[in-house]
Amino acid sequence: MHNLTVAELIKGLKNKDFSSLELTQHYLNRINNSELNAFISITEDEALSQAKDADKKITQGDSSILTGIPYAHKDIFCTKGVKTSAGSKMLDSLFLLMTQLSQRD
Repeated sequence: MHNLTVAELIKGLKNKDFSSLELTQHYLNRINNSELNAFISITEDEALSQAKDADKKITQGDSSILTGIPYAHKDIFCTKGVKTSAGSKMLDSLFLLMTQLSQRD
């Protein structure tokens, strides 16, 4: 599946050649079995949960064009509950600070 274009993935989801859950699990397996160590944080449970939700939306006809397409983003976007360090040892404590700030009233 990882050799398919985004357009082919969208078509595959639409035609039910595979589900978002299967697609997401495929990419997670590639990430977890890679020697590259390219990911700082992997939110596997969240990804699988969102894939299940995407499959429901697709089945109900309540989806946008990219619903069900998994993606990864660079470690420069602050995401609640996910470590953000911009790949820098110097900013490694940013996660702690952002977590503390997000919990303030």
